[in-house]
Amino acid sequence: MDECPAVNKGLAGELDLGPRELVAIVGAGGKSTILHQLGSELAESGSRVLLTTTTKMGRDQATEPVVRSTDPEVIAASLLPGKPLFLVIEEHPHKISGPTPEQLDQVFADSVVDVIIAEADGARSRLIKAPADHEPVIPPSATTVIAVVSVHAIGEQIADVAHRPELVADLLGVGSDAELTTEAIAALVTSPSGGRKAVPRDARFIVAITAVDADHQDAADDLSALLIRNPGVDRVIER
Repeated sequence: MDECPAVNKGLAGELDLGPRELVAIVGAGGKSTILHQLGSELAESGSRVLLTTTTKMGRDQATEPVVRSTDPEVIAASLLPGKPLFLVIEEHPHKISGPTPEQLDQVFADSVVDVIIAEADGARSRLIKAPADHEPVIPPSATTVIAVVSVHAIGEQIADVAHRPELVADLLGVGSDAELTTEAIAALVTSPSGGRKAVPRDARFIVAITAVDADHQDAADDLSALLIRNPGVDRVIER
């Protein structure tokens, strides 16, 4: 496949994805939505797409078809036209686990898939987060990292909306009762200890501001303007 058919439209167009990508999604406030929407768009446009997680996800997120092997031949045989394939390694009562970063790097190197999209962070459905010591779990071969943050976090107290609020507060040098200003969120997302933690040197870094509606459009635009001024941010999208 010489080009990614969806690069000029939809979410893939907004992200400016190339013909072959390993995309890691981190942060909080809509990672799974982006994973599934992007995967569906690309697969429907003709790309061979593999979805997975390098951490854990809810079992209901592993939609059919599912493959349970990292063997390139098994993956190739499991791909269906127009549908993304979901790679699951282990199943638990309420969660699923995917491959290790090293296994996913090998799949990217050896398989016929055009785009791999991996959820590489956990946030327990909160709106914003700072990573713990073991997070995020980004494959070294990732070509694009998308850091997600919900616009609804703006103006809220850290303790009310953050996953691991003490880590967010520590990174920002404030108390957990502090308000999340636009400037504070921009600082968190662009920090090498925050949204940019463990991003591979050659990977593009994109911020996705999610849950943008008419009531929050101005706040999202203000946050976008701050983020795009940071030299470490390649692109900002609003969803």
